[in-house]
Amino acid sequence: MYTYSVIKWLFFFYFYCFLGWCIESAYVSLHQKKLVNRGFMRGPFLPLYGSGAIMMLVVSMPFQEHLVLVYIAGCIGATILEYVTGVTMEALFKVRYWDYSDKKFNFQGHICLGTSLSWGLLTILMTRFVHRPVERLVLAIPGTALTIITLILTVEIACDFALSFKAAMDLRDVLVMMEKAKEELIHIQKRLDVIIALADNDIQARREEWIEAGAARKAAAAEQMAKLSENMTLKAGELKTGIEEAFAGLKQRALEKPSAYLESVREELGELRVKYRVSMEKRDGLGKSRRAYRHLLRSNPSMTSRIFMDAWEEFKKNMEYEPEDEEE
Repeated sequence: MYTYSVIKWLFFFYFYCFLGWCIESAYVSLHQKKLVNRGFMRGPFLPLYGSGAIMMLVVSMPFQEHLVLVYIAGCIGATILEYVTGVTMEALFKVRYWDYSDKKFNFQGHICLGTSLSWGLLTILMTRFVHRPVERLVLAIPGTALTIITLILTVEIACDFALSFKAAMDLRDVLVMMEKAKEELIHIQKRLDVIIALADNDIQARREEWIEAGAARKAAAAEQMAKLSENMTLKAGELKTGIEEAFAGLKQRALEKPSAYLESVREELGELRVKYRVSMEKRDGLGKSRRAYRHLLRSNPSMTSRIFMDAWEEFKKNMEYEPEDEEE
């Protein structure tokens, strides 16, 4: 049984955060063929590894003499920790820092069978081989020195975590606002479709047809909703192209046949033009807000967003071409 003080548990946590960062950064750097400061935080610490190591020590305590039970406890404990952490981070930040969706026997992309089985082996490795020399090293440090070191690390890591958390929340807000701007583009596209439809037919005749045919009106509404749903899957660039083509077509028709447009339609077109310009400026401006979030993408190259996929891909593309920022 482990009978450590709070200070010792904290120090073990920080130590394994650092060890996990070393292993993860080395692996990703070799895979990417360049140095990568892996992780959520800016400093050399990965809280998930520290939490995982402490969890392995805790869940294995009742079964230290039974290797199979240590393995099972490690599989279950680490899988729960990974799932809860993944769901929580995606709910908070709207992005995934890891995704097992392409792996066999995965659950919601947050966990998968292969990784869960590996956690059990890592728990045995941790409790039987890794922790014992680390324990001897830590216990050899004088109590006062260990306390001072731990408190300094606590302040540093807390500040780092707070700044990293704020950056991740700010990135989430950017993605949310980019998605809202896209929804505004969809609304503009929908109104332009209606105006074009009215311009191609006599407005009064169309109104009478709608009054006389309730069933047809419902079918048209259903078709319109289906089109709106289809628009939601379009990328912002595709919406932009469609809207600009619609504006150009309406302008040409108005020049050729001015009488086809009521004054209210002309006013609405003007309003839609203003909304379109504002929405595009807002979305483009948000997509270029990159300096504060560059570390998150560099440190987590596999990070993705299933909730705001279009906005996320556009944001990453905007971040790719900024060579003058590389030195910062």
